[in-house]
Amino acid sequence: MISIVDDDVSLVEATVSLLESVGYMAEGFCSALDFLKSPRLSDTDCLILDIRMPSIGGFELQRRLSAGNHSIPIIFVTSYDSDDAKTHATEAGAVAFLCKPFSQESLLQAVRSALASEREDKN
Repeated sequence: MISIVDDDVSLVEATVSLLESVGYMAEGFCSALDFLKSPRLSDTDCLILDIRMPSIGGFELQRRLSAGNHSIPIIFVTSYDSDDAKTHATEAGAVAFLCKPFSQESLLQAVRSALASEREDKN
């Protein structure tokens, strides 16, 4: 299960469609709170997460997940590319950091890496 959390509804829909077209199960959420309240939290194997969102941003969601002992590989996506954000994401353990607009192949490659790291963590 791949969960996508982004306040851009069209990006969420397009990403879910892409992932399902190549055989993944995917579900989208338009806010971090929607994701935190969903039953998908417990079965998410990879999280595609926007950095800047109203209310709770991506880094704050990542912090809450860690505090709750939810170890989910995260792919951060953002329209605001900066070295500080990239460094923060990497230091916090992000599997990938993609700048919007990103290619379908770069996203799929990041998802494959995230799922491979998830399998390694479970073994």
